[in-house]
Amino acid sequence: MSNARLVGGGERVVWGVGLFALGGFADRAGLTGALSAAVPRRGERAPTHDRGRVLVHALVMLAGGGEACTDIEHLRAQRGLFGDVASDSTLYRTIRGLGAGGPEALLGAAAVVRERLWADRGRSRPLVVDIDSTLVEVHSENKQGAAPNYKGGYGFHPMICSTSDGEPLWVKQRPGNAAANHIADHLEVLDAAVQTLPEADAAGHREGDDPDLVGRPLVVRIDTGGCSATLAEGLAKRNIGFVVSARSAPAVEAAIRSALGDPGRWHTAQRDPKQRKRRGAQVADLTDLADLSGWPQGTRLVVRREPLHPAAQRSLFPSDHFRYWGFYTDQTGDPARLDRLMRSHADIEDAVCRLKHSGLSRMPFTDWHANSTWAALCMIGLALVGWFQTCCLTGELRRAAPKRLRWQLWHLPALVCHTGRRVLLRLPDQHPGARALLAVAHPR
Repeated sequence: MSNARLVGGGERVVWGVGLFALGGFADRAGLTGALSAAVPRRGERAPTHDRGRVLVHALVMLAGGGEACTDIEHLRAQRGLFGDVASDSTLYRTIRGLGAGGPEALLGAAAVVRERLWADRGRSRPLVVDIDSTLVEVHSENKQGAAPNYKGGYGFHPMICSTSDGEPLWVKQRPGNAAANHIADHLEVLDAAVQTLPEADAAGHREGDDPDLVGRPLVVRIDTGGCSATLAEGLAKRNIGFVVSARSAPAVEAAIRSALGDPGRWHTAQRDPKQRKRRGAQVADLTDLADLSGWPQGTRLVVRREPLHPAAQRSLFPSDHFRYWGFYTDQTGDPARLDRLMRSHADIEDAVCRLKHSGLSRMPFTDWHANSTWAALCMIGLALVGWFQTCCLTGELRRAAPKRLRWQLWHLPALVCHTGRRVLLRLPDQHPGARALLAVAHPR
């Protein structure tokens, strides 16, 4: 360690320059205006702080690691960067004031921005979305809707839908004792998520739509919580394809047992999109051996087996040599490719982890509707960060997790300099994130 001493008086030094850039991006993308339009004005006089601006500051605060309304005070202390930031009590009243319709209003505003940002995306391939639920532990009995969960904890059990590349679409706040396999919740979340998609992607995927209206195929991936012929029928009515993990069942065991004596049925599994082989793992299509009555026409059962190891999860079939895992799907194509598609469903665990590191691990209100709105803000905050990464960053930072972004980008310090009528923020050359942020400010 050096012999440097800590002293005060650094009035020209600011921190959070990366968050300042993120807030500016939200303005340019139209998110601030969309949120302002989504929040109704209450009372005769206009509020001192525009509610869209208040909510964008909240999103910036969440990106920086905030977990409660009081954390907005860290931005408030940087008036030179963030301007006139509302107090924590104003943010608290803003979120509480949105009431029961808060999540729908805010996620609908994010959909307006998504429509614009997705305009130039290619649509030649199906859009794949994932649904999963997660447990949020709380330590207070005063929060409305908090309840014991199936793992012995206490809190909430929200259900989340995101795209395959991790962009959050929708969240449904649920009590801790909500079931992971609640079919109505799956369909509700999926319907709401479809409403947030650009029309070119959502067309034909609403309940009862004519299949001819579909402009882009949509496929949903769900773990065993969605293993239900009833859910599959609901997806068929929406012209949505499915890939759903199979549960242990006598019919599945019987199909696997019948396939054991047919070595030609098993083919080497693929490790990645380059079709490199997954050593020791094999895939088989057991559709003709399984009883799929009750499932939609065209449903297939695909099973993968791999050598048993000490950390292997539960198997669909008792074996001393292999772990068996499978899924139902209505998708066509090679079983090995479909197996790779379903294994990628694990990516939603990454999205959930990012959400929990972006405010979802806390439910700071006692009011149910306020906590539901908070969960929606966490979703939009993570989406905003993802849009910024896609549009403005390159290299490893384009896929970096929240922790790395905070260390390397969001909390970047700068020296405030005045020249003529301009204000310059001089970044430290030795900081690893300075070059990346300068590239954002001065693109080639």
